[in-house]
Amino acid sequence: MYEVIIIGGGASGLFLASLLRDKRVLIVTKNFGAKIEVSGGGKCNITNKSLSPHHYKGNPNFIKKVFEKFNNRDLLNWLDRNDLKVRELKPNQYFFNSSKTILNFFKNSIKHKIIYADVLDIEGNEIITNRGKFRGKNIVVATGGVSFKKLGATDFAFRIAEKFNLKVNPLKPALVGFTVQPSEYWFKNLSGISLNVEVEVGKRKIKGDALFSHRGITGPAILNASLFWEKGKIKINFLPQRVSHNPKKIVSTQLPLPKRFVKEYLKALNLKDIQMKKLPSFVYEFAPAGTFGFEKAEVTKGGIDTGEVNEFMRSESGIYFLGECLDVTGMVGGYNFQWAFSSAFCAYLDLKERL
Repeated sequence: MYEVIIIGGGASGLFLASLLRDKRVLIVTKNFGAKIEVSGGGKCNITNKSLSPHHYKGNPNFIKKVFEKFNNRDLLNWLDRNDLKVRELKPNQYFFNSSKTILNFFKNSIKHKIIYADVLDIEGNEIITNRGKFRGKNIVVATGGVSFKKLGATDFAFRIAEKFNLKVNPLKPALVGFTVQPSEYWFKNLSGISLNVEVEVGKRKIKGDALFSHRGITGPAILNASLFWEKGKIKINFLPQRVSHNPKKIVSTQLPLPKRFVKEYLKALNLKDIQMKKLPSFVYEFAPAGTFGFEKAEVTKGGIDTGEVNEFMRSESGIYFLGECLDVTGMVGGYNFQWAFSSAFCAYLDLKERL
């Protein structure tokens, strides 16, 4: 009988295991930190200097309570205490020199037994795997979402939640590019061009880079927009900054934009290279056809409704659910790793008292 069984070897599960170093813990996983290793271009964007519920899709009151227990400052202090160096490589975004920094820490600091197996089911205080059955006083599910199946992603958390009659909100790919309707196929002609834009989706305005691709449009601003888009139209301002210009001169000579883009944009509007004063605007409205899908999505939005767990991530069934499997999803910039660590810390506080 283990004191805690942690199902999943991602950020939330490994952080919780490292905090429970003096307890009898079993980790059951298909891999060890696979998503950590490849994230942030192999440097793992661990957190962000600017942190609030506004950066997430989910219940803001629930998110606020979690961050009151463990926020970005707490995470940075924990990293510092363990001599894990991070740098602000992008504005407000903290990275390691290599993802292996945090992975090696977990490998060296976690002395618990690790079994590499597929977990098939949970019955009472027992988990059933393809390598046998194991019993635990407390069971933690930290298996993440369904994005990146090639890294071992699974829908296990959602199947278990439904088995115990917990509400699971629809799963959708997030932090992902948009595919386009035939009317926007001109996007594909611009594959490889990146622009600084402002995207309006619902009541949100998101600034950042957009990248045209052979499938549609992607880039950080678009990835963030996908988090809040459900259906319908979005607006992209391809020239959000004010530009001084001569209203009588033609568009292609006056704008700090690639001429290839200007040509395609005017063609899409059925316009010639007109005078600046005759140009309607550079705000383009369209309805995405869909997204690039779960295999290209960085995260899964939706998931186990946060009303089904308390602020310590424990459900009425007694099972803890951590990280991405909950219906809390952050924007690009370290927010999802922060959520993984914060939710794990909340579970640790509860487990510490119960044990």
